[in-house]
Amino acid sequence: MPLLDFNLPAITDPIPADISRFIAEADRRIEKFQEECRVPGFVASDYTLAYRFLRDLSGSTLARGRQFCEWGSGFGVVTCLAAMLEFDACGIEIEGELVEEARQLAADFDLPAEFVQGSFVPRGAERRVYAAGNYSWFTTDGDHAYDDLGLEPGDLDVVFAYPWPDEEAVTADLFEWYAGNGSVLATYHGTDGIRFRRKAGKRRKK
Repeated sequence: MPLLDFNLPAITDPIPADISRFIAEADRRIEKFQEECRVPGFVASDYTLAYRFLRDLSGSTLARGRQFCEWGSGFGVVTCLAAMLEFDACGIEIEGELVEEARQLAADFDLPAEFVQGSFVPRGAERRVYAAGNYSWFTTDGDHAYDDLGLEPGDLDVVFAYPWPDEEAVTADLFEWYAGNGSVLATYHGTDGIRFRRKAGKRRKK
């Protein structure tokens, strides 16, 4: 069954001061990192918008549980924001330098966010990925990430991703095939904001 789009009820409360300070520090570190070491394919998200979506989702009954995972977690900012909102937060990132930066950011703010290096593509899904086309940065290398986390893709209640345009369809397809019923996919699309979808219906046969 296709993923079902939905909207979140907007909460207009201001961003808390501690969150604003955290985002400002994360932005500062990212700027410094990109001046010294540019990682191909890494583009920062809108972290204030991400916090608002996480807060709105956390305050609703739309998430089936608290297990959050960021697919392509980069600097780990969104994962850390999820941890601040008491999600069980983890991130999967292929670039080792970004994983180290994310771990340091979480440690410096004493946040229980976990980061692993690898691909968020589930083991055995490579055929589906490459049958869908070619990608600028997408990779299936490092398919041990879920083992490292002690999770299965179906355990994830909320997934956040910032896909490149040529990755949008395959990211949604992987979620549709491997996510558990009732789980939420939130994808950031730049100036178009965040799109929310829910996995519904029975899991299809592979």
